[in-house]
Amino acid sequence: MSHIFQVVFYQPILNLLVFLYNTISFHDLGLAIIFLTIAIKGLLWPLSQKSIKAQKSLQGLQPKINAVKAQYKDNKQEQGQAMIKLYKDNKINPFSSCLPLLIQLPFLLAVFQVFRDGLNNKLSLVYPFIERPEVINMMAFGFLDLSKPNIYLAILAGLAQFWQAKMMMTKRAAIKTEGAKDEDMAAIMNKQMLYFMPALTVFIGWTLPGGLTMYWFIVTLLTAVQQLVVFKKHNQSQTQIESKKVIDGEVVK
Repeated sequence: MSHIFQVVFYQPILNLLVFLYNTISFHDLGLAIIFLTIAIKGLLWPLSQKSIKAQKSLQGLQPKINAVKAQYKDNKQEQGQAMIKLYKDNKINPFSSCLPLLIQLPFLLAVFQVFRDGLNNKLSLVYPFIERPEVINMMAFGFLDLSKPNIYLAILAGLAQFWQAKMMMTKRAAIKTEGAKDEDMAAIMNKQMLYFMPALTVFIGWTLPGGLTMYWFIVTLLTAVQQLVVFKKHNQSQTQIESKKVIDGEVVK
């Protein structure tokens, strides 16, 4: 199993990084990591797009989900059946946002192992048709040592994580209804996760090699930008639909 992982994920990512280091990054590891992140993100872009759209759909459905929970708060069986019907009627799979994320995990793990093992220790795995450098300079942009943990990169990764999570928070109605206790608990947990995950990102990023933390920061930033674009298009689409409904209503009158 480990051999398959090495052949399918680890070795291709290592070789792509070395190729980028030799060519368009002009032997600057920082630029090579940026280009590597863009390449991997581009490859996984459709999966990320699907995941973000699914999360946005679930976010829009949240008021109805809360209403079902409140209506059947004393009967979990009916609540479950009503939830299934709600998802089916709205053509939403509640697990569709998780699968694309799981598919991306092997790529993150491969990048982690590449930097954990040390680039210069694994140059023997470079393909014959790619120029093998005698040594890879771990300094980026002339001042940033990517072989060592870097607190500034960790903070940047945490801020990107916060921005991404902030966009995903569901807007809740200010008026409380009977049975809204579970909703209040969920809101509290969401707020805790909003700050906990970025803090955890900073803590973990501070212990990792700077190259991996840089990759983490860039991929999170690109995901947040993609999320912003998807949400903007979704909001524009919803506005157009609502406008059309108003116009159609006036025509009927």
